[in-house]
Amino acid sequence: MGGRRKIVNGELRTKILAEALPYIRAFNGKIVVIKYGGSAQVDAALKEGFAEDIVLLKYVGIRPVVVHGGGDQVSAMMEKMGHAAKFVEGLRVTDDETMDVVEMVLGGLINKEIVALINKHGGSAVGLTGKDGNLMQAVKKKPLRTVDTEGREKLLDLGLVGDIEELNIRILDVLLSQDFIPVVAPVGVTSDGVSLNVNGDTVAGSIAAGLRASRLIYLTDVPGLLKNQEDPESLISTLPLSEVDVLRDQGIISGGMIPKIESVTQAIYAGVEKAHFIDGRIPRSLLLELFTDEGVGTEIVQG
Repeated sequence: MGGRRKIVNGELRTKILAEALPYIRAFNGKIVVIKYGGSAQVDAALKEGFAEDIVLLKYVGIRPVVVHGGGDQVSAMMEKMGHAAKFVEGLRVTDDETMDVVEMVLGGLINKEIVALINKHGGSAVGLTGKDGNLMQAVKKKPLRTVDTEGREKLLDLGLVGDIEELNIRILDVLLSQDFIPVVAPVGVTSDGVSLNVNGDTVAGSIAAGLRASRLIYLTDVPGLLKNQEDPESLISTLPLSEVDVLRDQGIISGGMIPKIESVTQAIYAGVEKAHFIDGRIPRSLLLELFTDEGVGTEIVQG
């Protein structure tokens, strides 16, 4: 092997390591639930980096749980199979055929790829869906009341889309106690064995609440919560829960951020200390958010 490379910016690296030490100490033994999605789940280099970061968290004494999505990959697979994905008012309609693809892509391809990457980098990951150990009992989502362009009210049935009825986190407790890293696909199951497509953000929040996790972290394709969507400098660094409704009324929290915020609210009220929205497009953003004073995204706190 060659000699050691010259350290560039050695003083800066020393500062970063020293800054990380108290955080590593504080998080030792704590559970951190990470909702993994967006570009970090698609870009090859980011996928490798994410797996390395999860293993590093484990090595410094943190107990990570990964919950992943994969809606874009589901749509791509359906297109490849000659079946167009159907959305109504931005919501995926999940018929029997679509549910088969959801299970194949989320519970099979994506879940096992994440498990393999984590294990490749020295971790011990185990893939799960809501069917495993009855982890996620779900019920079919009730039809949504919507209003059409002419102001007429109608009911929208999303098909095999579910809401979580009950979590049996015992299987996660067992895996964590044996130093495994659970990787959960958001597929639930009814009491009579029917698979349901469940929102991954909701699953992450519910698991964090059930495990009384220390942190709930969402990897997204935005820097965090921005006061002005066109200005990255308008990042909200810390947001108390008491101010969430104001931001919703102002339209700052909208679209896909709404189920994330609802999940965060549930989790924090259940005992999760903090939640974070971070930009998964930034390499090592997970480590930067957890182990540096400034962080890189938005943290949501009680208050």
